[in-house]
Amino acid sequence: MSVKPRILHVFPSFEVGGAQRRLVSLINRRQGRFTHSVFAMNGCYDALSLIRDVAIPKEELPRFPDKSGLSAIRACSKLIKEYTPDLLITYNWGSVEWALSNLLNKKCPSVHIQDGFGPDEQTREKLHRKLTRMIAYQACDGVVVPSHTLETIARRSWHIRSRKLHYIPNGIDVERFICPPDRALMAKLGLENDHRIIGTVAALRPEKNVGRLIEAFAQVSELYPKARLVIVGDGIGMKPLKMLTERIGLYDKVIFTGNLDKPENIVSAFEIFALSSDTEQMPLSVIEAMSAGLPIVSTDVGDVAEMVSSQNAPYVQEISAGALARNLSALLNRPESGKRIGASNQAKAKHDFSLEGMIDAYDVLFMDILAKNRK
Repeated sequence: MSVKPRILHVFPSFEVGGAQRRLVSLINRRQGRFTHSVFAMNGCYDALSLIRDVAIPKEELPRFPDKSGLSAIRACSKLIKEYTPDLLITYNWGSVEWALSNLLNKKCPSVHIQDGFGPDEQTREKLHRKLTRMIAYQACDGVVVPSHTLETIARRSWHIRSRKLHYIPNGIDVERFICPPDRALMAKLGLENDHRIIGTVAALRPEKNVGRLIEAFAQVSELYPKARLVIVGDGIGMKPLKMLTERIGLYDKVIFTGNLDKPENIVSAFEIFALSSDTEQMPLSVIEAMSAGLPIVSTDVGDVAEMVSSQNAPYVQEISAGALARNLSALLNRPESGKRIGASNQAKAKHDFSLEGMIDAYDVLFMDILAKNRK
């Protein structure tokens, strides 16, 4: 093994999302400990620009060949042999071929990180995927989950043994989100000081169901003329979501910012943070909003109800636009209550979801697995 261990991170896509931003934080904070490489199977490396130093320049990164089944597993095996990493880290279902290829012909220790499920498995796992996960993930040296919901699934569905299963909650730099908003950015987006901003931060993918949030906002916007909905993020859903706002006459009240390198520049201007997803586990965006001292209105998905403070928990309810609208309206009616809830959320974020705590946990895990495999 090299003096500085080489870690290869394999993502289905390295778009700007929660798992990708978590890795960015790990790399930027601890650049000297490991040599990191990132491989995106679909060739999307949008989040690479957030990393201050990455081992493989973007222009040299290959695209995963269009293969499936045994051909894909062989291709993964070949690529692992070419990279010769000391540790392989795979992410979610989209990288399962890599875990299987290392199982069939193990070239290095491996860790699988499962952040959640796609829209096609939001209610239950597909049987063939469940069986494949059970085989692939049991053979890994470690399996990491960021939520208690996933921890239960890993034990009961994939039968991961306790010594291999690691619950590591997501963490962020809380202090980064305790800041004033960027007034120049707000002016550029047409936001004024007296606007009551409901905001969200999400990759615009189907499972995030931002359309549900727009529908909920439509139900409250007439009652609150100064209300605005700010959507931070980008993705395949951008165009249809913009068409939706135009069709229902909200194009001047719904602002799409696209991806922002520093979401804290606008999140701190929100009055309420809203999450409308069909499926989540432990969304970073919720921790960021808590750090900024915001109340959270959310669908009841993953660990969100446990993540927020006890005062905020009643505003995490059923998966429907109606429930979101009711809770948004309740907080808009009682802004002082929202501020108290936001303060309790911020205190909980500082105590439970620190970036250093998360990074230390990953460092210990990676070094422990590398040490065991040197024996």
